[in-house]
Amino acid sequence: MTLTPASVIAAAAALADEDGFDAVTLSAVARRLGVRTPSLYSHVRDRDALLDGVTGLALGELAARVGEAVAGRAGRDALDGFAAAHRAYAREAPGRWQALQRQVGEDVVRSDAAREVVALTGAVLRGYPIPQDEHVHVIRLLGSTINGYLALERSGNFDHSEPPPAASWPRVVEALDALLRAWPTRSGG
Repeated sequence: MTLTPASVIAAAAALADEDGFDAVTLSAVARRLGVRTPSLYSHVRDRDALLDGVTGLALGELAARVGEAVAGRAGRDALDGFAAAHRAYAREAPGRWQALQRQVGEDVVRSDAAREVVALTGAVLRGYPIPQDEHVHVIRLLGSTINGYLALERSGNFDHSEPPPAASWPRVVEALDALLRAWPTRSGG
């Protein structure tokens, strides 16, 4: 295998999915690729760049899924697709999803993938009577609710009570929809 930045990032993403995002180190990726750790430095600057690469990859994949899930939909239907895409990605690519739950470098923040995720979230919000200057607050609420639920579900925190988490998920999305339809129009501070 010829090493490239993309192949190193792909190996790191696969490692994250198999062993957890915290397991991603330069030495672990080098072992996975069958090379010595110094061989990676011509492809990634350091561990932070490696982790940012996994996050960038995850953002691109999530954007593609969300884009497909919300295409041609509006309001509650778009919100359902948006939430379902996040949940499916968290289940199918757990390490890459974990990569999305961290503070990232400026290159990731300014990436096309990050802009695409923001634009798709904005497209979902257009189906609700929410002023543009309130979008940042709504995006924070959506992220907190969806990612918080997914983190608690993944860690097994919901496994000790009935009904099962799968029964609560539609209720969470329904509550988000009701909240977005009734979003307050004035700032509270």
